[in-house]
Amino acid sequence: MVFSLFRKKGQKVPQGEIMRPKPPSAPAGGHSVLPGAPEEAEKPREPLPDLEFTSGTQSVSAAKPSAAKPGAPKTQAEIDHILSEFEREFTDSSVMGIDVDHGADSIQADVEQVAVLYANGQDAVVRPLLESLLGAYPGTEGLRLWQMLFDFLALSGDRDAFDKLAAEFVDACEMSPPAWVEPQAAPKVAAAGPAVAVCELQGLATADDISALTPLADALRAKRPLRVDCSRLLGCDDEFAGRLADLLMSARRQGVVIVLDQVEGIMPRLRARLSPGEARNTRTWLLVLELLQRYGTQEDFEQCAIDFAVTFERSPPSWEAVPTPTLPAVKPVKHTDNAHYLSGEIRNSRFDDLIAVLNLQEHVILDFSGVRRLDFFSAGQLVNRLSPFKASGKEVIIRSPNHLVAELMAVVGLNKFARIIVPKS
Repeated sequence: MVFSLFRKKGQKVPQGEIMRPKPPSAPAGGHSVLPGAPEEAEKPREPLPDLEFTSGTQSVSAAKPSAAKPGAPKTQAEIDHILSEFEREFTDSSVMGIDVDHGADSIQADVEQVAVLYANGQDAVVRPLLESLLGAYPGTEGLRLWQMLFDFLALSGDRDAFDKLAAEFVDACEMSPPAWVEPQAAPKVAAAGPAVAVCELQGLATADDISALTPLADALRAKRPLRVDCSRLLGCDDEFAGRLADLLMSARRQGVVIVLDQVEGIMPRLRARLSPGEARNTRTWLLVLELLQRYGTQEDFEQCAIDFAVTFERSPPSWEAVPTPTLPAVKPVKHTDNAHYLSGEIRNSRFDDLIAVLNLQEHVILDFSGVRRLDFFSAGQLVNRLSPFKASGKEVIIRSPNHLVAELMAVVGLNKFARIIVPKS
């Protein structure tokens, strides 16, 4: 038989099966990967400033269903419902992207979730979430959650809810509840005198701390007296000094009584920054002249004024014979220790004022009893401030934060660099 060596036009020669590499299998979810392209890893969320947290997505852990009290909201579905609205708006937030090693403590994830929500200012979510979680951790198992809710209600000023929760706590935990503490009343002044506001300047004040002078500006606008406690003021930069000098000069010219207590402690530090013949720290010069105008002698004032004129080649402020400002007798609040006191809601703070405090003392106490809230950024910055001092062998104690703030401190690992002492009740 003869076979033709030629094929018909348009007919292909049959080929055997050729071994080719298998295409990469599609990942879970059905998305294919282009050939030759490296498999793309999941991109981490944007990290928090100055903190080395592994990003991820965290959800409230499953609650224990069986041990809950009858009638209490306790299912995971209910907890998820409470968080649903929040998650729609904040799922992509780097604040919420924290990977937590829960270990054997099943309550840890829920405690941390509440702490971060409170730090984020999500009060409308915090309360119902805490109330729901209490049903999942009966008795003393949920003691940390009870403590957080008690502090939340106290900070909110809800006495009725606090008392109701106290009764439920006694029944559930068979322990004495914390006592309601009324806010401390302002110190009373002499009966014949006007009410006198008191503000405090402390630490090493910089341009970032200008807001600490807001009480002075308010007093000037309202033309009401003000007492300024300078006993804990360690120093200030030129911008802060200039703003303080402007306010004090305006008050003196308008006849508004502003009294600076224990200003003698800061004067040597301010004058140490003055270098006759070197034209710098102009505004610190003006603050020193204003303080000498108020609390110094005319001779000392005029000598400083001459140095100012020679250094800057401009006329200095002139001496004005004005009486020393006085205020009705007030018994100021005195701290019996060397603690550095913080107060209010601390947001977006880098704690620059703590540098001087930490440098001056071997054993540092930071009192948080007056702090209502600490945001996540500030907590991370506090870690950055304290870590080098811990490494140098210094002891730092953080005293009396409320339980919501204390739990946030644990989330960022602040307990590794400072001893945190939480009130017993």
